[in-house]
Amino acid sequence: MAECRGNIMPILTSDKAMRLYDSVKDLPIIDYHCHLSPKEIYEDKPFDNIGQMWLAGDHYKWRLMRQAGIEEKYITGDASYKEKFDKFLDALSTAFGNPIYDWARLELKRFFRVDTPLIPDNSDEIWDKCNAYIKDNRMSPRSVIADAGVEYIATTDDPTDTLEYHGLLRREGYGVKVCPSFRTDNLVNTDAADYIEYIDKLRAVAGINIRSLSDLERAIRSRLDYFVSYGCKFSDVGVEGFPSAIYEASDAGRAFSRLMGGEKLDCSDSEGLRGYLYAMLAKEYADRGIVMQLHLAVTRNSNTVMLGECGRDSGFDCVGDVIDISRIRVLLNAASAAGKLPRTVIYSLNPSMYYTLATLCGAFRGVSLGISWWFNDHKRGMTDTLNCISELGHILSLAGMLTDSRSFLSYTRHDYYRRIVCEFLSKVTPDGVDKYALKAAYALCYGNAKEMTED
Repeated sequence: MAECRGNIMPILTSDKAMRLYDSVKDLPIIDYHCHLSPKEIYEDKPFDNIGQMWLAGDHYKWRLMRQAGIEEKYITGDASYKEKFDKFLDALSTAFGNPIYDWARLELKRFFRVDTPLIPDNSDEIWDKCNAYIKDNRMSPRSVIADAGVEYIATTDDPTDTLEYHGLLRREGYGVKVCPSFRTDNLVNTDAADYIEYIDKLRAVAGINIRSLSDLERAIRSRLDYFVSYGCKFSDVGVEGFPSAIYEASDAGRAFSRLMGGEKLDCSDSEGLRGYLYAMLAKEYADRGIVMQLHLAVTRNSNTVMLGECGRDSGFDCVGDVIDISRIRVLLNAASAAGKLPRTVIYSLNPSMYYTLATLCGAFRGVSLGISWWFNDHKRGMTDTLNCISELGHILSLAGMLTDSRSFLSYTRHDYYRRIVCEFLSKVTPDGVDKYALKAAYALCYGNAKEMTED
């Protein structure tokens, strides 16, 4: 069977699927949304051990370990990386069906040339082999990026970020494009307790005294232009909820002035102001050729006790409630009516939204459903998304894969995705159209993402 030929997991189940996979498996990677640190890429410090590489900052793995009953000291606590590694293998050995198991196998195979069953009995062997490989090959962020064949990286950056390390990488002439993305969570989260402090921070970096909404808009445009000067092609937002209304400029201006005066906005003013900011940002993105990414239906920091103990992005977020599709339609329609609708990719953490979102995307040119996000980026989740997009629209509207990760080893998720795409195409394409199936595989695995990064 085809799955025996270089296939370490039973995803590719036919010769046709393998032929498609062979055509895309070595294509470069365009990672247009991730959470890698440009500072770590620039400094390029060698990694110490496989425990550090696997478990430092990876909340996917932390969450899995907690659910397996492992004590926090072995997750985010002060245990040694060897102890944490051993506990992770304990959890992984029985995590049947979880994609982290497949990702871990791919990571060991790709980056360490290790293909050993992931069970506690093999813990010392895997630890020693991987650490020897790290030392002998001086594994570092850049060596992993090179080994993975990465061509483009879009990091996630707040509008107030200095982009210092992006600048250092550019001046050095680093061969991989590392560009910032304009992440506006803090900008649009007008209900945050520290929102005024954030605006003060924006004022300082933009050099604009922000007293009115028009001042805020000037500061935003200034920062966008600054980001574009560093190659920014993507924006992003991933806050809870979605604005239910879009205020006119006069109403939004009055609401913003009250907010800056220390007044807590009522629900109507808060929603209207947020909606105005979303719409204003969409127009500015369109003017600059920036792709607008909307990450929807997430609930942040559900466990406040553990938030206080471990901090944000530690594995305590979860799937959010379904968002009324009319709210998203109002934003897209307003931007479209103004002739300022940017290329847009919409993701939902709640998969029950896929069907309605796919049909909404089909109503606007240049708007598409994103690949399965976060809790959905497993084989079934991706296959469900591919089915939804192809049944309700055009499969080639899909932008492609991204890591959405803080781990340099996560580039194997692109390989995981490519296997799933090729298996899917092998089943839905009729016989006799091989060249078109190959064309589709290329577009979904590289071409579409590459196009978004070009001027």
